[in-house]
Amino acid sequence: MAMRPSHAVQLDGAHGPLTAQQSKVILARLKKNSTDTHIFDRHLALEAEIVGSPLVMGNKVELLVDGPKTYDSMYSAIENAKDHINMETFLIEDDEIGRHFAELLLSKQKSGVQVNLIYDSFGSIYTPKEFFKPLKEGGVNVLEFNPINPLVVQKDWQVTSRDHRKLLIVDGQIAFVGGINISSVYSRGSFSRSESTGDNPPWRDTHLRMVGPVVSEFQKLFMATWSEQKGEPLASRNYFPELARKGNEVVRAIGSSPEEPYSQIYVTLLSAINSAENQIFLTNAYFVPDPKLLTALKEAAQRGVDVKLLLPERTDSTMVFYASRSYYDELLSANVKIYERQDALLHAKTALVDGVWSTIGSTNLDWRSFLNNQEINAIILGADFGVQMQALFEQDLESSKQVVLREWRKRSIGARIKERAARLWAHWL
Repeated sequence: MAMRPSHAVQLDGAHGPLTAQQSKVILARLKKNSTDTHIFDRHLALEAEIVGSPLVMGNKVELLVDGPKTYDSMYSAIENAKDHINMETFLIEDDEIGRHFAELLLSKQKSGVQVNLIYDSFGSIYTPKEFFKPLKEGGVNVLEFNPINPLVVQKDWQVTSRDHRKLLIVDGQIAFVGGINISSVYSRGSFSRSESTGDNPPWRDTHLRMVGPVVSEFQKLFMATWSEQKGEPLASRNYFPELARKGNEVVRAIGSSPEEPYSQIYVTLLSAINSAENQIFLTNAYFVPDPKLLTALKEAAQRGVDVKLLLPERTDSTMVFYASRSYYDELLSANVKIYERQDALLHAKTALVDGVWSTIGSTNLDWRSFLNNQEINAIILGADFGVQMQALFEQDLESSKQVVLREWRKRSIGARIKERAARLWAHWL
């Protein structure tokens, strides 16, 4: 695809589309605050053509690091809900955290706030049905995404199609998006060195809290999933309130689905990588790239872009772990820098390009996310938020170990065999 925009970039505000002149002024301000880069000129309009969802200005975005901070922010939003709560998650566990969320949701439902919950059948496969029974009996509208049991399926049975999204919307005014599921594995922060990790390390993840006009775009994605899954009709609520300007961030909501001809998040990320001039910082839990992504990263490094991958040193998926490492040699040989996060289980899915293009969401860099999963990401434009993302990335690097090609090639024969074997299954991981 050509990298030249075919039309001017247009922004949306609190009251709908801005004029071409208003959009031009805002984009000029964003470029002025950034490093010398053409990423706006070479990327934004193409992205609009790929994705279709608008760039929305006037938002306030808060970066949430790890489970404790994210859950506290979610709890506060839920407790203060007045109209409705829409929640979509891959995994909700029957543990301390999961039960606390269930109690909060049920309490709000009983107080008159309508709660609508989507959970993935496979992601929550170990969560007993009894966990959801009190919620349903209390009036919560619960929808199981693509039930594994074909006898209770709500639509055409697609057992491989999963809802990997993590989305919480409160009153149509606050949206949470990121990589964090509802589970007690997130009960500890990952940057505290005072806590012993052992065989039960803290999980390192990243989430976002957003207020402003872009929340309506995330609400549309939730509604679309509910409709496609043929959920029970939603109770009448003010799902799309009038939203005022809350901050200065320009945000795009992107949702991908296996029913679409291509993954919008994947193509958008490729576009950003191919447009990069200075730096590409990727943090990802499950890195099993397809040939196009692999080539894009190598070519970026070879044209002088500082490409850094932050990957896990330990993981909850052994097969993905070894498949990921099977790509190290060719990436390192192309001058891509690889770091492995120590003392935590890395589960974050973020990217920063040229200090001005950031994304946080549920999308892993693997075939499953791009082909089989429903995913959701927020893209944030501008140097101000980019500074926060870079600071977080550098903080992670301080707790990471760089993989050096010379030392990497000294790894054992056993490790190489495992990598080759896992690589054979890459397409299904």
